Amino acid sequence: MKTKGALLRELNKPWQIEEIEIGDPKAHEIKIRMEAAGMCHSDHHLMTGGIPMAGFPILGGHEGSGVVEEIGEGVTDFEVGDHVVLSFIPSCGKCPSCKSGMANLCDMGAMLLQGEAVSDNTFRIHTAEGENVYPMTLLGTFAPYMVVHEASAVKIDKSIPFEVAALVGCGIPTGYGSSTRSGDVRPGEDVAIVGVGGVGTAALQGAVISGARNVFAIDPVEWKREQAMKFGATKTFASIEEAAPAIAEITYGHMCHKVIVTVGEVHGKDVDSWMGITAKGGTCVLTGMGNMLESDVTLNLAMLTLLQKNLQGTIFGGANPKRDIPQLLSMYRMGKLNIEDMITRQYRLDQINQGYQDMLDGKNIRGVIRYTDEDH
Repeated sequence: MKTKGALLRELNKPWQIEEIEIGDPKAHEIKIRMEAAGMCHSDHHLMTGGIPMAGFPILGGHEGSGVVEEIGEGVTDFEVGDHVVLSFIPSCGKCPSCKSGMANLCDMGAMLLQGEAVSDNTFRIHTAEGENVYPMTLLGTFAPYMVVHEASAVKIDKSIPFEVAALVGCGIPTGYGSSTRSGDVRPGEDVAIVGVGGVGTAALQGAVISGARNVFAIDPVEWKREQAMKFGATKTFASIEEAAPAIAEITYGHMCHKVIVTVGEVHGKDVDSWMGITAKGGTCVLTGMGNMLESDVTLNLAMLTLLQKNLQGTIFGGANPKRDIPQLLSMYRMGKLNIEDMITRQYRLDQINQGYQDMLDGKNIRGVIRYTDEDH
């Protein structure tokens, strides 16, 4: 079918709304009418080259929610009319990673940046001129329709607002799980959240829900620091340099048991400063993305050893998409997890460049693209 999508044709150039053609669902695939798409910082990394796709043009977007319109052969877990969230990492439930409890590392995710559908290794999206299109993590939520493998979709309750649901495809479980699962925040621990955008605010809520004693929010944007207090932060700072002496005083020199790094772009030169506010035997969870082509890191290896600190990487917050996405939405319904207030602004698809500029300017915790009848 013909529809439209937000494409990148080269690095460091704006998103372009173009006509695209999406194939019909094949075996184990579903067609979805999209209702909302989250504007995650990771899609901005496509523009800068921090996340290198296999080619151009790229169809952006990896957070989204919508309604199933058609199912392919062999699909048993979905029916037409189901409401679904797209999980940016598929979960097959059968590979060694899934079976060992690490569904966030599902083997089906190995080729997510190659552009070819996992069902048959063909390009399923094309431009009006017939060019192959590379969808972000084989999704491409910056389009009003999509066809995806059933392993990349999770059925949700129909009472959940689509704009809320969209964010649990990446940002919410990534941040929340960085605190509760990868960071394993325990009651009474002191926690620092470095960067309080969408993922960081979810991490902040995870730390609060886990019973952290002090939750320090660190972000250069004053408005974000103000918002962090509303989500449960106990004290905020504009920088690590400002935070370090204050945290030392508040914790009597022990520093933070857990440091969750959720900045929009990770630079290796900053790692040692994050480890510097991590307590002896503590853990620094690296959630934010760095440039895949860079490998330089500043880290005092002697202090890493002598103080027995841990530097922990995490993807998707260690979440199991099929289990954790419905669970997080149930927490939202019960008023335990505040997702609605994380949505600062909603945009039309043709306002995508403004939405990302607002993100870079620190005006949004999370922007959401909302599709309308005109889009469909």
